[in-house]
Amino acid sequence: MKKQIIYTLFFALSGLTAFAQETMHPSPAQSKTIVITGGTIHVGNGTIIENGTLVLEKGKIKTVSATPVTISGDVERIDATGKQVYPGLIAPNSSLGLVEFASTKSTIDIEELGEMNPNIRSIVAYNTDSKIINTVRSNGVLLAQITPQGGMIPGSSSVVQLDAWNWQDAAYAMDNGIHFKMPALINRPAAFQRRGANADPVAAGLARLEEARSFFKEAKAYLNEKTHTSTNLKFEATRGLFDGSKPFFVHCDLVKEMLAAINFAKEFNFKLVLVGATDSWMIADILKENKVAVILGEIHSLPAAEDDAVDQPYKTPGMLQKAGVLFSVGFEGGDGNWRQRDLPFHAGTMSAYGMTKEEALSAITLNAAKILGISDRTGSIESGKDANLIISTGDVLDMRTSVLTHAFIQGRTLNLDNKHSQLFERYKYKYNVK
Repeated sequence: MKKQIIYTLFFALSGLTAFAQETMHPSPAQSKTIVITGGTIHVGNGTIIENGTLVLEKGKIKTVSATPVTISGDVERIDATGKQVYPGLIAPNSSLGLVEFASTKSTIDIEELGEMNPNIRSIVAYNTDSKIINTVRSNGVLLAQITPQGGMIPGSSSVVQLDAWNWQDAAYAMDNGIHFKMPALINRPAAFQRRGANADPVAAGLARLEEARSFFKEAKAYLNEKTHTSTNLKFEATRGLFDGSKPFFVHCDLVKEMLAAINFAKEFNFKLVLVGATDSWMIADILKENKVAVILGEIHSLPAAEDDAVDQPYKTPGMLQKAGVLFSVGFEGGDGNWRQRDLPFHAGTMSAYGMTKEEALSAITLNAAKILGISDRTGSIESGKDANLIISTGDVLDMRTSVLTHAFIQGRTLNLDNKHSQLFERYKYKYNVK
């Protein structure tokens, strides 16, 4: 109680307009028609509408027009003249809301014990009160695929919208895919010294892959039975893979591993998405031929091999784009929670290495929505889709000019305040910085 009083007094005395994040809450449902005029609309599918008009109604995009639209009555009008309007950005393969402090175990809820856990659901661990969420959406990321880790089959991911009271409210696409960590298929003897001098790491990886194959064969046999004496939760969780309703997200990087993933998916007729896929540029034609989608790792990184070009990670998206491979970008690992805020700037780098800016934008909006199975609802600014969009004073892919003035999730106007901006204002006040 004392702490709350201190916080209240501080903000009252300082005269700041920012609210403590603890007092922020999800926005109420859209109740009034919103008309946005004058902005440059980046649809997300490569199309740009200059001086366009948007009408948002009941959480949906009602009208997208290149000419003025007459709307009478009690409406909220937003003048976006000179500003840029974009679809809300989508962050695939994220640990947002599952990890708060990577160095503090009690704030980490991203994995379970065991190797085969397709029945583990990341959505039930999603923490809508995470302080990181607001720092991410302040840069335009409005949806994220929260992904489990640990073991060979970590579990199922879900897509969440980043303005919710609890995980039930946040769920945008529940249990939308099963994830699989491909065993390493590379000869690194030094890493296997603990297992014995004669250990063969590639053979060990292939043995683990065979274990996974046996698991899915058993699951298929189980699902083909009409009745069961008892329910097997692990096998039941794989049902969407076999009927094609859920993609099979395979995490791997090397060519040998990606080819193994393609053959594995073909064997069971799974819809394959490669995650990480560092060397995917080497087999882009094979990926296109087999209709394999890709979620690349972060673009701002060093090349995977010593003899790769130093700018290869920057060029890979453009090479996949040219080959016609459907791809997006995500952040895997311990930084996959807070670094999602850099997503638009990674796309900006992509646009300087073989892609147009609209193609780079599509990679983190419509492409991501297609890969995650939500493109019928979001990913582009089109009539009938959810009103998930952002307005920026400048280019959202450029960290120098990207300043969001408005953001909407399903028509709800978001509070773009966050812990970082609050601390900025706090210490400006302390040191009398004008």
